[in-house]
Amino acid sequence: MRQFTHRNEAFICANCGFAVEPSERSCRNHCPSCLYSVHLDIHPGDRAADCGGLMKPIRIEYHSKKGYQIVHRCQTCAYVSRNIVQQDVLVQPDDQEAVLRLMTHPEE
Repeated sequence: MRQFTHRNEAFICANCGFAVEPSERSCRNHCPSCLYSVHLDIHPGDRAADCGGLMKPIRIEYHSKKGYQIVHRCQTCAYVSRNIVQQDVLVQPDDQEAVLRLMTHPEE
């Protein structure tokens, strides 16, 4: 059974250096500017992964219940995860141009 540990902390993006604020709705786990993440979790929020590699955004997918999600692939171990696009928030919504670029030019 999957577990979810609620973690909504500010951080500095390991890819671009952007100062990321906590989300007002859910747990923020990627940079709203460049959309990169870091491989820290096995289950959301548990900080149990030993990897610590940069998670590169590779495409956007649509899930009927969760909406648009950013698909990330770890540049160190190739682990793949999905994170909800933060678009309808007041505090640091995900950069729409970055999301649209990823939608029109996905990587595999």
